[in-house]
Amino acid sequence: MRRAARVDANQSSIVELLRSIGCLVQDLSAVGQGVPDLLVWYPRAGIILLVEVKDGDKPLSRQALTPDETAWHLRWSSAPLYIVSNDNDVLAMLRDARARRACQ
Repeated sequence: MRRAARVDANQSSIVELLRSIGCLVQDLSAVGQGVPDLLVWYPRAGIILLVEVKDGDKPLSRQALTPDETAWHLRWSSAPLYIVSNDNDVLAMLRDARARRACQ
């Protein structure tokens, strides 16, 4: 029996920021098994992003990817996959997504 997925304390504020910028956000955190926390459609870049949220207020050892997350990230290594913990990370992710799209 799978235990309930834990959601990082900052996830709701990150989702709120993404939505305020115009992104569509689907919370995937309940899926578990290493699947990233968020599926994000970023219309300005025309790209879908997979986003793992980590709580930047926790010690670095508590921000590490779990074994399931590490395995999932390795299997999906060619997908645009980001780890964010604060607003600056989110903005950097979106800049990177636009740059990736411009290079395609």
